[in-house]
Amino acid sequence: MADSDVEDDTRLRERFESEALPLLDQLYGGALKMTRNPADAEDLVQETYMKAFQAFGSFRPGTNLKAWLYRIMTNAYINTYRKKQRRPQQTSADEMTDHQLYTTSSHDSSGLESAEVAALKNIPDQEIVDALNSLSDDYRMVVYYADVEGLAYKEIAEIMGSPLGTVMSRLHRGRKQLRGLLKGVAHEHGIGLDHPDMAEPAHNRTKTKKQEA
Repeated sequence: MADSDVEDDTRLRERFESEALPLLDQLYGGALKMTRNPADAEDLVQETYMKAFQAFGSFRPGTNLKAWLYRIMTNAYINTYRKKQRRPQQTSADEMTDHQLYTTSSHDSSGLESAEVAALKNIPDQEIVDALNSLSDDYRMVVYYADVEGLAYKEIAEIMGSPLGTVMSRLHRGRKQLRGLLKGVAHEHGIGLDHPDMAEPAHNRTKTKKQEA
């Protein structure tokens, strides 16, 4: 191997370590919502980073690295765990504490906390975990990507390999189901989940309006 090739590989590895590794905790949070089992989540993240490193030369600097990693992880999950139709053991509240469901990324791309997140994060973690885990895989992951990771519709569509309209439909239905499941719990804590602003985070509402203009 030529010296220039070794140097290029070294720079690529250093860039991967400095840019991709800081996102590991967020990727683990997403993997945990997919697999619902800490051991499987760790395996999925490990597989994701291995595949990501192998393909990092094709990643375009300046584009969304987090969305790129999530897309690799989602594909790995579909190809490995879904095809095996595995139903891993559900994680406990203590295991979720290190990756708080609605505090991992509670602010949208504008730096403002969405109304949905502001209300939901006041509900006990275990109640949210149980409710979110009861949603179907597609609904659960769309809600996670939108309301926890703060990703835009287009990014979610790219990650999940679904049309934009499908993502919007799943997100609407997933949030509706989640609010229905949490409504009783919210009332016990004096939290309302029926405000119109809770139907959609601010950053996605703004982007949708711009697209319609």
